[in-house]
Amino acid sequence: MLHAVIMAGGSGTRFWPLSRAARPKQLLDLVGGRTMLQATVDRLEGLVPAERTWVITNRSLVPEVRAQLPDLPSAQILGEPCKRDTAPAIGLAGVLLTRQDPQATMVVLPADHRIEPGEALRAAIRQAAELVERDPRRLVTFGIRPTYPAETFGYIERGEVLEDAGRPPESSAAGAELRFACASGLPATASAYRVARFREKPARSVAEEYLASGRFYWNSGIFVWKARTILEALREHEPQMWQHLQDIGRAAEGSDFLATLDRQFSQIRPKSIDYAVMEHYQPVVVIEAPFHWDDVGSWQALARLIGTDAQGNAVQGRHLGLETCGCIIRTSDDHLVVTLGLKDLIVVHTPDATLVADKAREEAIRKVVEALAQRGWEAYL
Repeated sequence: MLHAVIMAGGSGTRFWPLSRAARPKQLLDLVGGRTMLQATVDRLEGLVPAERTWVITNRSLVPEVRAQLPDLPSAQILGEPCKRDTAPAIGLAGVLLTRQDPQATMVVLPADHRIEPGEALRAAIRQAAELVERDPRRLVTFGIRPTYPAETFGYIERGEVLEDAGRPPESSAAGAELRFACASGLPATASAYRVARFREKPARSVAEEYLASGRFYWNSGIFVWKARTILEALREHEPQMWQHLQDIGRAAEGSDFLATLDRQFSQIRPKSIDYAVMEHYQPVVVIEAPFHWDDVGSWQALARLIGTDAQGNAVQGRHLGLETCGCIIRTSDDHLVVTLGLKDLIVVHTPDATLVADKAREEAIRKVVEALAQRGWEAYL
């Protein structure tokens, strides 16, 4: 059966001051009336039920995640005792869910992406799951066709076309979802390729070469595979990590589970799933994503999500702009922000902190959070 594993442990520092340690980006309603985590679960409706949905998050966030997702079994909201990157988190989910379903197929999704339409995502996941059923050794990922030479994403270089990619039958649920996506202006089929190699975040000149070649995709961080296959891959490539995860799994139903989780998980060396497995493993397949995708990585994503006015400003909340252009403004409906003679700035107001930053320096917002921590201003983190 298909299980969903949602990665919801990020800190979202580039969305400070709205995103805080106690309520990071994935737990916020940035646009649309639902938090990013809730929207991620919503997209799986009709594909993966609540009883087969798992969330991996920071332990301190578990109460808020449970409040936002009351239909999920409490035991399937897993709180990491410390940050260890994506490979240990995915391995932890795999170890625990295979105790329920030894033949489980996993779809792994970050909680902080914007994906539309949901029908196209579900169709693509069904296609990926079918590829895995045909060959359980496969690890399947989704590649996003790049629209500009991004330096902040990892890339996937595609190889030859996968012969058995197949289009879903017209009568199937996946076929119906793909027809809907096609009517929305998205591709009628989702092409699949063998992965030639994964590439790190490139310099701009290299990213321009990738874009021009047409052979490269942005790495979406969305995966489909058999749980036992990813665990075997971790056993081969990260045996110490695998052993710690096995020790956690053996304690899963005992009274000392949390103590074992704390002890064993903290001993794992942090590593991403790309470094740990994907860059070394074969066969890996990439499906060209038949959906619109945004990683919502920073405040400039707001302009893509809500659009801009005639002056190029993206505004949420009460704002009066005079001679203001190209700005991103976030405030509340009961707090007026007035800008005069500003260009290409980010202005974010919250009850206890306000950010004013150059759009070109938004990557450095992380440094603000670091500086606050160094000064001991914990109330603002």
